[in-house]
Amino acid sequence: MDVDELNVDLIYRALANPARCRIMEWLKQPGAHFDDARYREHGLDIADGVCVQDIQRKLGLAQSVVSTYLQSMQRAGLLSSYRYSKWTYYRRDEETVRAFAEYVATRL
Repeated sequence: MDVDELNVDLIYRALANPARCRIMEWLKQPGAHFDDARYREHGLDIADGVCVQDIQRKLGLAQSVVSTYLQSMQRAGLLSSYRYSKWTYYRRDEETVRAFAEYVATRL
């Protein structure tokens, strides 16, 4: 991804909230922050995404609030998601994260 393709305003807004920043930190190394045994039991790899319910529990906020946070982060390009059964799983979009880090390093 090219730096010029970023929606910098949406990314800044998404990262302006401490809870959303924590989510980004946790999803950088999900195995260090979430119990991956349950994922393995279902044949899933936690590196492929963390369930909204697990993020919600760790944050201690309402599910609707966490879902709104995750959706705004996805719109900004920071996260991608997939559905498995009735659950939605999120992971960082590392290409966008790298491009944003480059933007900050070179333009600010």
